[in-house]
Amino acid sequence: MEALMNGIRKGRFVVFGRAGMDMYADPQGTRAEHADLFRADLGGSSANICAGLCKLGMQSALVTSVSDDTVGRFCTNKLAHYGVDTQYIKVLGGEYRVSLAVYESVLEDFQLCIYRNNAVDFQVTDKDVDQVDYQSFGALVTAGTVFAAEPSRSSTFRAFENARAAGLPVIFDIDYRPYSWPSAEVASDVLTCAGEQSDLIVGNDEEFGFMAGDPSKGLDKARELAAQGKMVIYKMGEKGALTIADGEEIRTGIFPVTAVKPNGAGDSFMAGLLAAISEGRPLQEAVLRGSACASIVVSQPGCAPAMPTTEQLETFLNTHPGATAA
Repeated sequence: MEALMNGIRKGRFVVFGRAGMDMYADPQGTRAEHADLFRADLGGSSANICAGLCKLGMQSALVTSVSDDTVGRFCTNKLAHYGVDTQYIKVLGGEYRVSLAVYESVLEDFQLCIYRNNAVDFQVTDKDVDQVDYQSFGALVTAGTVFAAEPSRSSTFRAFENARAAGLPVIFDIDYRPYSWPSAEVASDVLTCAGEQSDLIVGNDEEFGFMAGDPSKGLDKARELAAQGKMVIYKMGEKGALTIADGEEIRTGIFPVTAVKPNGAGDSFMAGLLAAISEGRPLQEAVLRGSACASIVVSQPGCAPAMPTTEQLETFLNTHPGATAA
């Protein structure tokens, strides 16, 4: 566990996974199918985590592929705008395409439409991950989408091996998206394997239940993984989170806000959690700061642009009445 915390405290993260374009209806409250205007910004779970880390004063680099077109260049430019290191981004021609997410800032009957045909981020290869200078980072972070298809599935497992050889801990956000996988059975097997090779695992109750093969056994699965010496953060929505580490369980609440959308919360939570640990804060406080970041993001349109800066996070914490009791 100490190696995990020491790696995170370096504040330098190499992140694997997708970057995409988000298009969300404007103004807030407009249904996407009735919109005359859309705003565009960076999207994709791993790209959002990278942007969130940089906005909180950390360093991050994204390892992915983008399409050789205007949308791919848009994503790369937005990553650079947020301060993300783009040196490990491969540009790929042909019919491969960056993901596009179209959604709205409406909580009731929220609609999210994701275009993932010929997803270019799945085209990360062993050669790509071997080019990373792992020694220059403190920890590897990945979201589960990278494991949904080849060659990125095998190459990310290879990146895990490279990270181990360089002494880096592995941080895994389960981030299960059924539409990306060939079957639920394959997803359960692969994500479980990824969890077993990770040092810190973050997921919600449904995702751990999915890994367990039974929705009612998610907490049992989380505790099983923690018993192997891992840190596990088991998120329970409005009921807060349970952090399991070193034989202890820490319950934390959430920061109630008026939400305008549900997406982006998990990415912001991860960024806030890792940034707080990097700053040397106690684990319980780090989880709460991650929860605050999640609340900030769901209360605003967009994902990457809604990720808070350190100043915005401090203002939120100083003006919010506090987290709910766990």
